[in-house]
Amino acid sequence: MNTGTVALIGLACSLLGVVISYAVFSHNSKKDTRDEGKSVGTMLTEIGYIKSNTDEIKAEQRELRKTNTEFIGRLTAVEASAKHAHKRIDRIEGREGHE
Repeated sequence: MNTGTVALIGLACSLLGVVISYAVFSHNSKKDTRDEGKSVGTMLTEIGYIKSNTDEIKAEQRELRKTNTEFIGRLTAVEASAKHAHKRIDRIEGREGHE
């Protein structure tokens, strides 16, 4: 074999190596992008799930505050009624004691 043929084979092998390397790089790049997209999608789904749960908890807290406020109002009314009832009982007992 002469030097020209060896040089031509060497050049062909080098070009083939570059083509194969580019093809592998391109394939791995697409796979990495696809995997990264799946990962980002999973994170966004999880964040959405956490957000919806947080919104649900906030709504429950608002409802509990409303219920507690209603109970406080009713309790205050019952306490006032009991106070008046005790005054009436004291007056009745006072009358019975004098008779």
